Amino acid sequence: MVCKVIVIGFAVLYLLALGLLIVGTFGLFGQPQDPLAGVFVIPLGYPWIKFVDFAPERAWPVLAALTPAINLAIIWAICRWRSS
Repeated sequence: MVCKVIVIGFAVLYLLALGLLIVGTFGLFGQPQDPLAGVFVIPLGYPWIKFVDFAPERAWPVLAALTPAINLAIIWAICRWRSS
């Protein structure tokens, strides 16, 4: 039960961070465009965010936005492994 709450909580935080990234990057809903819009996605993607530097610079924003998905998959796999 606790593991399920952790997975859902992390997924909600990830979706909120992605939402803020999209709104800040594209200036939606009348918000000014902000170069620091991804600041909430970065901590959710540690330690994998460090490997983004090895990719071409054009791919950095997309890869940075996807790195928390790796952590979410790891958390989900650990919870699934523990429950079996």
